Amino acid sequence: MEQNEKLDHIRHSLSHLLAAVVLKRFPETKFGIGPVIENGFYYDFDLPEQITDEDLKDLEKEMKKLVKAGLPFMREVVTIAEAKKVFKDQPFKLDLIEEFSKVDKEVSIYKTGDVFLDLCRGGHVENTKEINPDTFALLKIAGAYWRGDEKNKMLTRIYGLAFETKKELNEYLAFLEEAKKRDHRKLGKQLDLFTFSEYIGSGLPLYTPKGSFIRRTLNDYIESLQVKEGYTQIWTPQIAKAELFKISGHYDKYRDGMFRVVSNYSEEEFYLKPMNCPQHTQVYASQPRSYRDLPLRYTDFAMLYRDEKPGELSGLARVRSFSQDDCHIFCREDQVDKEIDVALQMTKEVMKTFGFKYRYRLSTRDKAHPEKYLGNPETWDRVEKWAEEIMKRNEIDYYDGPGEAAFYAPKMDLMATDALGREWQLSTVQIDFVMPERFNLTYIDSDGKEKHPVMLHRAIIGSPERFMMILIEHYAGAFPVWLSPNQVTILPISEKFMSYGEEIQKTLKEKNIRVEMSEANETLGKRIREAEIKKTPYILVVGEKEENEKMVNMRKRHQKETSTISLSQFIDEITKEIQEKK
Repeated sequence: MEQNEKLDHIRHSLSHLLAAVVLKRFPETKFGIGPVIENGFYYDFDLPEQITDEDLKDLEKEMKKLVKAGLPFMREVVTIAEAKKVFKDQPFKLDLIEEFSKVDKEVSIYKTGDVFLDLCRGGHVENTKEINPDTFALLKIAGAYWRGDEKNKMLTRIYGLAFETKKELNEYLAFLEEAKKRDHRKLGKQLDLFTFSEYIGSGLPLYTPKGSFIRRTLNDYIESLQVKEGYTQIWTPQIAKAELFKISGHYDKYRDGMFRVVSNYSEEEFYLKPMNCPQHTQVYASQPRSYRDLPLRYTDFAMLYRDEKPGELSGLARVRSFSQDDCHIFCREDQVDKEIDVALQMTKEVMKTFGFKYRYRLSTRDKAHPEKYLGNPETWDRVEKWAEEIMKRNEIDYYDGPGEAAFYAPKMDLMATDALGREWQLSTVQIDFVMPERFNLTYIDSDGKEKHPVMLHRAIIGSPERFMMILIEHYAGAFPVWLSPNQVTILPISEKFMSYGEEIQKTLKEKNIRVEMSEANETLGKRIREAEIKKTPYILVVGEKEENEKMVNMRKRHQKETSTISLSQFIDEITKEIQEKK
């Protein structure tokens, strides 16, 4: 047995032990499922009463006792009818049995000693003594709808961790603690960047002046790079008729993720747009095009909306309203390589600016389910091979992602690694032959014949809102100076030096440096701590000595040491840092 398979068997066995101790404590429990997941396992329960995180400690202790008891896992195959008798008081198991009966005449059940019996395919360890009791822990409690459908009953899900060694478990627990400190929802509130309102709705973030500044600055940065490469910005409405999405294919493939809009005066069916590409086709189609006009590069920061399930919404990580640094390039086939090379270079520059390590995923179709995709298989074969050649020519580190393609094209997806080692999908490049054909987009080629352009889909940071979330956690809220809503906080030692502080503030503002001044109505130590909590890049303390010598006492973020320098020197240093986007 391979090591990974053995670990999976341990994790699956632990989910049964969790169910056993829950049953002992709550005999009336109804059981859902208990699968293996990355880093551990979970089990879903319909409990007769609520449990808390404190209860997990007791359940974990009971699990460790069962591990040491040396309980065997025994498999038995029974008929569908027999299984229904065994689980006659377990509605969720009966639901599963009914589903299995459509393809199987028999099912397997597993006995964990004499403490638990479960409907299960396996696999498991042969005996609980194979499990090291120091390598697992119960993690948290969450809610989960049965079968992931919000129309079904909400169950209690208990998550557990399990690793091969105690060291790996402790390292992962330490990672979770660090992730908790960096949680963008906590830091977003602490730094006053965004908020939500129940009157507006779940998944619809509101950006404060500081959060709005970061969002706008990210867009401005991307736009500054795009303008240099001849990209032109357009703006498209947030709603469109259903017919647009029927032609693009989104109506059939993506309608469950779209908000339907109802008019008081028209019977037409409208939808909030979930992506920009269908509307960009209509800008292209607005007039005749020649091969000399191509490439046309349209960028768009307009808002998008997706009808995400309530249980999947999470801060800025999964929202219902967002924008994208979207670009769609309409070009000839002989222009594709150059356009993609430029896009990849832009992306490389952006990743360097933010300090992300990354690799690419070549997202291809799931060949076992051709019904998921539009276009003919021959075109898909060609484009997937073409994308692979582009990656190799650009000497890009990539891996295969079967089944991750869009329904109209394969994707070259950038996977960025943050400060905690987590991967996030950010930029994407796609070679699309499907959309131009479905909308009958054409241009007159040099031979006088009508041809379809190729449509390239490109994003660099993807959604600025989601990217904000990633940056908050990547930097732990300590944004680089150029991106910080407030770059400098001035702290006069007492009221006596407020006028000198105001003089410095005015000078810095004239140099386009973002600055705040704290009034001297609290102790200096408390005001320094407040500035540190706000992750201010620079703190300038001014008193009698600084005023007399026209200096400032400068403290850099994360440093205890201070230095006294002239105001002009400070301005030169911070201006250089801002310009270089360090």
